[in-house]
Amino acid sequence: MTGLVQAIGRQGLSFTRELGRMGHFLLHACYSILSQPGRPVHVLKQIRFIGAKSLFVIVLTAGFTGMVLGLQGYYTLAKFGSEGMLGAAVALSLIRELGPVLSALMVTGRAGSAIAAEIGIMRISEQIDALETMALDPYKYLISPKFIAAMISMPLLCAIFDVVGIYGGWLVGVKLLGVNPGAYFTEMYRSVEWKDVWSGIIKSYSFGIIIAWVSCHKGYYAGHGAEGVSKATTESVVLTSVLILVWDYFLTSILL
Repeated sequence: MTGLVQAIGRQGLSFTRELGRMGHFLLHACYSILSQPGRPVHVLKQIRFIGAKSLFVIVLTAGFTGMVLGLQGYYTLAKFGSEGMLGAAVALSLIRELGPVLSALMVTGRAGSAIAAEIGIMRISEQIDALETMALDPYKYLISPKFIAAMISMPLLCAIFDVVGIYGGWLVGVKLLGVNPGAYFTEMYRSVEWKDVWSGIIKSYSFGIIIAWVSCHKGYYAGHGAEGVSKATTESVVLTSVLILVWDYFLTSILL
């Protein structure tokens, strides 16, 4: 019994320590963004890496997500004789929920893991220690550009996801299943409000912060050797994905 209590205590202390370190890392990163955001060329490089290089997977995922929504939504609405509402159902599902969440998960798997691995390799190869030895703030050169790029890229990627997904639903609903094209876009126009659009933008913006925060933190405090980097990368992807889903629930309950 004593051993069980000790194990629970150790896990609790470890969790509390890690939570405090992550909070301190986020505060330091926010301060660095405001005080020394880094050179614009570094930010543009990260925007290219996080945003432009994620376009293919975003477009591919969005297209098939919209097509699945169009197919499933049509057969569900057909039971109630409401096929004309397909455009509204697809658009609201994408704009409010699936667009921000799925685009964030795709970026996490493609860019977030690479960020954690990159910073982790720099940690174990003592490149970060070299920056600190030369009195250069690693947050300015490594962390701030990634945070800024993620906050800029995610809303744009989410918008592209929404547009491609809506046209994917249109392709299946209108061209394949015969829904009236005028009804598809008219009902979408009537149903989607600006608060729905702003809800998706706020979500994608906050998801960008989460991706940069967790990925950079896990890489920055990676353990020694290849095993430490692989562990940090895996933990980064898993924790980011879980936080995105949890935070999506809380944001949805607030923004409704």
